Amino acid sequence: MPEISEVPEEGGEEFERISAHTHIQGLGLDEDGDPLDVADGMVGQKKAREAAGRVVEMVKKGKLGGRSVLLAGPPGTGKTAVAVAMARELGEDVPFIQLSGSQIFSEDRDKTDILMESLRKALGVRVTEMREVYEGEVTSLNIESSQAAYNPYQQAASEAQISLRTQDEEKTLRLGKSVASSLQNKQISEGDVIQIDAESGRIMKVGESRQAWDEKEADISVTPNLVDVPAGEIRKEREFVSTLNIHQIDSIQARQRARGGLSLFFGGGGTEVDDEVRQATNKQVRQWIEEGKGELLPGVLFLDEVHMLDIEAFSFLNRALEQEFSPIVILASNRGVSTIRGTDYKAPHGIPLDFLDRLMIIDTHPYEKEEIKSILEIRGEEEDAELSEEALEYLSGVGSGTSMRYAVQLIAPSDEVASMDGRDVISEEDAKEARKLFISVEDSVDILKEYEERMVSSERED
Repeated sequence: MPEISEVPEEGGEEFERISAHTHIQGLGLDEDGDPLDVADGMVGQKKAREAAGRVVEMVKKGKLGGRSVLLAGPPGTGKTAVAVAMARELGEDVPFIQLSGSQIFSEDRDKTDILMESLRKALGVRVTEMREVYEGEVTSLNIESSQAAYNPYQQAASEAQISLRTQDEEKTLRLGKSVASSLQNKQISEGDVIQIDAESGRIMKVGESRQAWDEKEADISVTPNLVDVPAGEIRKEREFVSTLNIHQIDSIQARQRARGGLSLFFGGGGTEVDDEVRQATNKQVRQWIEEGKGELLPGVLFLDEVHMLDIEAFSFLNRALEQEFSPIVILASNRGVSTIRGTDYKAPHGIPLDFLDRLMIIDTHPYEKEEIKSILEIRGEEEDAELSEEALEYLSGVGSGTSMRYAVQLIAPSDEVASMDGRDVISEEDAKEARKLFISVEDSVDILKEYEERMVSSERED
């Protein structure tokens, strides 16, 4: 007897990676711009959040040109969280690019080129484009084939004849080789509602006609995207809205340079992005804005570990901030007075004084125990880990004694310990067991001191 089993209607759970800042929705400010105790995933750092809120308002009003923001504070004080919250406050379409100071150094590419690309990725533009399209339900489709040019034993689409209908009109079109091939590749069939770009011939499947689906007798278990038959004429103008970053437009401009013309929605090719391409992109974006077709979206470039940049990178950023198209650059450093890379001079945060003079500095401070407790509660909910009151108190004490990051990192292993023992709620004992398994930096230093003579040392003997 054959083995038969029913397939569950619901698929498996969707995998979603939980990062350190997925819980942050904004700066947690009230209508007057004053910080709330706990809001939008943010806890504490009221002064820094209020200052960040003022920066966001200045950005929206276009008053932050040529300047940048520095978040300065000890490790684990929420500098990255504030930067992410600022990006959330600016809007969903606003690009947020995160880059570490050490990532700009590469053997294959110049560091200034990496910085320029990151700056342009962090600057968005929302473009509205009107296109002439043929739109309707496919009522008949006939694709003619001929011998393929490079393989005499294979048939390839040579042309096609397609009939489209709307609620008010019906029309038959004859399509060339490239469009016919696209119909085959997209598996277009009768009953589909499609759009054909009148200029480029690009085909987009909107869905399947609800009326055609109802008339089918086939037993199909998966219901497709059902749409109504369009109304009006078959050939019409459609508005396409796309949000891209400036670097994406650079790439499109480079691919289109040999062919001429630029369309954000219909194009292909491939060449390198250089200064000439960037200038052409700037001109194009400026034209869109002047014609009312485009809207500039100043995004955020978050440069963490800014003390890792060298003097040449700082010099480049100094000039880049003065350009017409420049995003909000947020820097972060946990260093005090340190040496500027590429020089023998020392400066606050390892940043040259002339560049430091451009920055609006926001300081962050270590979290209090109660603030750490609130953060642990939020992270527990985000990671779907239920913490008992005793476990919260214990981990809060661990966080205030070591670091907030270490306490947050103990949530997942504590939950695993509880799960292996058959419990859904993390107890204090589970948290203590997790701490035994995964030690803190302070514990690691103590072990190094205890076994210093047995450890391999990299120090050179004189």
